Amino acid sequence: MLSERLLEKETNMPVNHFGPVLYSVLDLATVIEGKTPSDSFHNSLALAKTAEQLGYTRYWFAEHHNMASVASSATSVLIGYVAGGTATIRVGSGGIMLPNHAPLIVAEQFGTLASLYPGRIDLGLGRAPGTDQLTALAIRGENFRVAYNFPGDIQKLQNFFSSENSTSSLRAIPGEGLDIPIWVLGSSTDSARIAAAMGLPYAFASHFAPTYFLEAIRLYRQNFQPSARLKEPYVMACVNVVAADTDAEAQRLATSVQQLFLGVISGKRKLLQPPVDSMETILDESEAFAVQQMLTYSFIGGPATIEKQLQLFLEQTKVNEVMVTSHIYDHAARVYSYKVFAEVMKKIQLI
Repeated sequence: MLSERLLEKETNMPVNHFGPVLYSVLDLATVIEGKTPSDSFHNSLALAKTAEQLGYTRYWFAEHHNMASVASSATSVLIGYVAGGTATIRVGSGGIMLPNHAPLIVAEQFGTLASLYPGRIDLGLGRAPGTDQLTALAIRGENFRVAYNFPGDIQKLQNFFSSENSTSSLRAIPGEGLDIPIWVLGSSTDSARIAAAMGLPYAFASHFAPTYFLEAIRLYRQNFQPSARLKEPYVMACVNVVAADTDAEAQRLATSVQQLFLGVISGKRKLLQPPVDSMETILDESEAFAVQQMLTYSFIGGPATIEKQLQLFLEQTKVNEVMVTSHIYDHAARVYSYKVFAEVMKKIQLI
């Protein structure tokens, strides 16, 4: 479903100065129809072990709440579970929704993770609630209507992680003095400007919010201010991938994610549904258009199709890293999709 038209105007994107394009995994611990969150967690660990063997760089979980099909609400707990069951792959958050948490608590939790798994923990931060307004109120309580300062909370986290904070009366133990990379996540140009001003790596949620992707990464690169953490802009794009042996099989498997996004659009969320032969009786014309728009940055097909789409995407956007999320009903088919994508990435890097 990758739209070539959306990329045509971006041929002058800066060159990627960080070498080969890395590839990683975003997991929502999606709960499939007929299964439980426990099944999802065990499948996540199995996938992470395979991803590690296939050369994936990171395995991130995204914080969401009050969603029947998403079981990654206790994000830091899942990060510890997967980090403990793997050996080398980086594990982190994509992201922690910072308005839901006090920076000190986040610093302590990720300080604990980084102490247990040194050199392997990432902290991606978002400024959305990761849920509906009613649930956000339940999470934030009296703070729900307080003006929120996302950059200010990021700075608090940076301070808690710094060695210089050791003389403060308020310290993160563990956390202080540890190397925990902070990423800014976003789906708008506002987040791009924040990441640029703070000199932090930027991860864009183009897998469900494609509208501002190209403009956001352009603004980020254009306005980037070097920092002690990062000398040049670093862009990660999250995309949907459904890969199989043939285009036809991949298109059929992709009907599960289409049904999932229909639930997002309609407000009638369900557990991840099995694939169907056709979506014509499930989507009306307006729903089909909305789902297709959300899936703009999706790579669906057999190896040759994925390679063609991905090559175009990388050439035009010059992203430094691609993070893959794959809502596929059958676990074996999902694992195989990540295998096909890794093989295509390795092939492209050699061209």
